[in-house]
Amino acid sequence: MDPPEPEAPEAGLRPQRSPEPELSAAMRAKIERNRQQAVMLRQARLARRSLAAVEGATSAKISKTIDSGAGFFIEEEEHGEEEQRTRKVVHQPAPVIEPDYLLCDDCQKPFMDSYLSNSFDLSVCDKCRDNEEKHKLISRTEAKQHYLLKDCDLDQREPPLRFTLKKNPHNPTWGDMKLYLKLQVEKRSMEVWGSEEALEEAKETREENRETQKQKRFNKKVKELRRAVRSSMWTKDTSVHQHQYGPEEVVDPEEDLYKKSCTTCGHELTYEKM
Repeated sequence: MDPPEPEAPEAGLRPQRSPEPELSAAMRAKIERNRQQAVMLRQARLARRSLAAVEGATSAKISKTIDSGAGFFIEEEEHGEEEQRTRKVVHQPAPVIEPDYLLCDDCQKPFMDSYLSNSFDLSVCDKCRDNEEKHKLISRTEAKQHYLLKDCDLDQREPPLRFTLKKNPHNPTWGDMKLYLKLQVEKRSMEVWGSEEALEEAKETREENRETQKQKRFNKKVKELRRAVRSSMWTKDTSVHQHQYGPEEVVDPEEDLYKKSCTTCGHELTYEKM
């Protein structure tokens, strides 16, 4: 019994293909980079093959590829009248990378690494570092009070000043202290105020305003103290007044009206006798 023949597809119907997904911009860029990298590798490989022969280089025999017709290739070495032709591959020496040394601003000697260069981007070696005077560290509060700088001058003005963090010596549970390089803070204050004279004038003006406010607060406290003393010395009489009347006086004999006057407050009491 013959197997059933497959049914032919109906006319006009074609197999539907699934829509190809669109590549994103990142994927297309990655494909392009891979393609360019492959092209560069191929060009480099061709350039190495075409280099001129030099002494001391390794040699390689030239082989000939023959199609056997059976699905594989046969490589045969070429022999000529002359000795076997060779090509020499040149190995280029590796590049020499010189170390990136920094030059100290004080001693003018090269150095690799230092505390000031890592923390504050200052080209000074550890041997020339002066922690007492030139390269002294100051707190953020001192930088703002002594050099009249604001937070924006330290953090937002370009370039922002670099700092190091240190535990608060008064209480370790408080926030860390920000320590700035005094040399860089002085330079930033000159950028803000222009000159030392302008900075000193601003300090004097601020000191005068501080003294004025201090005197006003003192006068206010004295005034409040005087008011408190006066109020403590004066006492209000809250006792009930009792009238002390004097002798009786006749107002109208026909109507039998009489009156009495208080000897203390002068209050008059008028009454009629029956």
